[in-house]
Amino acid sequence: MPSYAEIMKLVGFKSKNAVSKLIDRLEHNGYVERDSSGKLIPRNIFGEIKKLGVVEAGFPTLAEEDTSDSISLDQLLIKNKDSTYMLTVKGDSMIDAGIHDGDMVIAERNNNPNPGDIVIAEVDGGWTMKYFRRSGNRIYLDPANKNFDSIIPKEELKIEAIVKAVIRTYK
Repeated sequence: MPSYAEIMKLVGFKSKNAVSKLIDRLEHNGYVERDSSGKLIPRNIFGEIKKLGVVEAGFPTLAEEDTSDSISLDQLLIKNKDSTYMLTVKGDSMIDAGIHDGDMVIAERNNNPNPGDIVIAEVDGGWTMKYFRRSGNRIYLDPANKNFDSIIPKEELKIEAIVKAVIRTYK
């Protein structure tokens, strides 16, 4: 979330007191909340939508619409709001994992991945998203595209987050 000064500039307020009143109202109405350190975090980014049932991806079958249930996409996709964020994907090194250029990924800060997890990592000063791999004591990152090589860190590999979901929109 932006700082009070950034919000002040974005909405054209002249004082931080006006921003404080806006934040209080947003918090009261459930649009934002504070994490354990007092930082603002959005609530219900996606809102609730109806869950109608199941759709067959194989042979067509009869289906009944069930409108009795709804789900918040936050509930479905975000387990820990304080450590979750979204990134826009640039490039096609993960295309065989179903992650395309322009997609959004939801990542949760976690520096303890399991082999096979898709991670956001800093490698020798640069950032990337790849499969986390381990072979004996050797740790490396694998793309999901045969046109790219594995990344073996020369100096340093820091795992920032684990990818939890991919969001793609169709126009």
